[in-house]
Amino acid sequence: MKILEMTIRNFGKLSNRKIELSDGINIIYGENESGKSTIHTFIRAMFFGLERARGRAAANDTYSLYEPWDNSNYYSGAVKFESGGKFFLLDRNFDRFSKKAEIFCEDDGEELSVENGDLKMLLGEFSEAVYSNTVSVGQLHAQPRQELSSALRDYATNYYASGGGDLNLEAALGRLKERGKEIDRQIKEDFRKKQIKREQVEQEASYIWREIHRLQMDSENLKEKIAYRREHKPSREEPENNRVIDELRPGKWRIHPLEIFVFVIAVVLVFMLIHRPWNYLVAIVLALLCLIYTWNRLKVSKKQEKTEPEKILEEIMPEEEKIPLERLCWELERNKEELGEKQVQYNNLREQLEEMDEMGEEFWEQEKKREAIELAADTINKLSVKLQKHMDQKMNDELSEVIYELTGGRYSRLVIGEGLKLSLLQDGRRIPVERVSRGTAEQVYLALRMVSAKVFQEEEMPVLLDDTFAYYDDIRLKNTLQWLEKNREQVILFTCQNREEETLRELGITYRKVKI
Repeated sequence: MKILEMTIRNFGKLSNRKIELSDGINIIYGENESGKSTIHTFIRAMFFGLERARGRAAANDTYSLYEPWDNSNYYSGAVKFESGGKFFLLDRNFDRFSKKAEIFCEDDGEELSVENGDLKMLLGEFSEAVYSNTVSVGQLHAQPRQELSSALRDYATNYYASGGGDLNLEAALGRLKERGKEIDRQIKEDFRKKQIKREQVEQEASYIWREIHRLQMDSENLKEKIAYRREHKPSREEPENNRVIDELRPGKWRIHPLEIFVFVIAVVLVFMLIHRPWNYLVAIVLALLCLIYTWNRLKVSKKQEKTEPEKILEEIMPEEEKIPLERLCWELERNKEELGEKQVQYNNLREQLEEMDEMGEEFWEQEKKREAIELAADTINKLSVKLQKHMDQKMNDELSEVIYELTGGRYSRLVIGEGLKLSLLQDGRRIPVERVSRGTAEQVYLALRMVSAKVFQEEEMPVLLDDTFAYYDDIRLKNTLQWLEKNREQVILFTCQNREEETLRELGITYRKVKI
């Protein structure tokens, strides 16, 4: 793929700018804050789109940073490029209210669909993450991010295991991890509910046990009372005891003779002292009063009020001897029935607790699923590591060739380890890239990017370098520009210095310069 022309209608600080590019090396020159990085971002946005973030992140996202300074509603541009021997025109409007993307084949006038993946097909295996970590090098960002390691691992597994297709190991492992977390959450939730239920059952069992203990104590006390009563106070002695009390009680149903005599004298005096016929009336009333008095006396006598000796006798008698024996026996039987019911309830609760101690079928089913997920993730990791080694060996050979040319033969071997851990070999010594100079490290990262790009690209992509050579000395710069001119079809250098141009002239390399 080659970029032939860019039309920046309105993007960031640039508007109505047309930039033509050619094969080989292109220099886009401009002073600081002239818009070089804006053009770099514009190219990426044209090929991969530009989405506005949500929430607070929208204030500092790429969309907001490059929203046009003037006429923000007209946020658009176009790129003309060559791919597969055909010429295409890609036109985008980034404005969120009138967003659209159109692509045309200028050879036959066919209109392609960005939404249906036609542009993605032209880009091949290049996602935005792969693009940003291979052919597109931003300012002070020569070192690829960890995304490249994941992409290489996916590609290795995809290529060697399935022979093609989209197999995203990172996404697959992420889904497995999320599924594992869901199962863990479900197990914890089930355990929490089970624990709450267990505490409730334990509390109920504790209450039932206390009731059983109380009933047992009451039953023992009742048995002792009944045994004592049957041994010392049998029912046949009760009448004798009653006779003793009767002897202490005075006679019942009697009126004092003096009271009767007074009544009779009162009636006789009425007849003697009162004239007829009033004496009869008064005598009748007096007789009725005497009868009422006699009736009340007899009624009080029926209540059988206790005498002082009787009260003293009841006070010295134990309370349990006052309760009838039959009632004690009835209470004992009732206690036995209630104790039996409580014992059955307690045994049932103990069985429930024992069942709760055992892991249920659902738990073991969840455990099987979790083990299956762990096994799947472990298998994927082992397979990816194994297949990664196959590709790493091939990449190590190509990396070594590139670093040999970039360093002018100073380093003959560059090897890549797990997680993009890079090491240089010199005179039999293994030197981690973190221990070499910044300029050499920048060359190592550039070599890794170029070799990685070769892995993914079906068709070579343009290389974009934004002030990448700040840490290069003159020799490193010459070696790198020579390698790029010889091994890459199109290179776009964004720079604010004349150093690259002077070196290209010195080396006799043809280039195209665009000044902004």
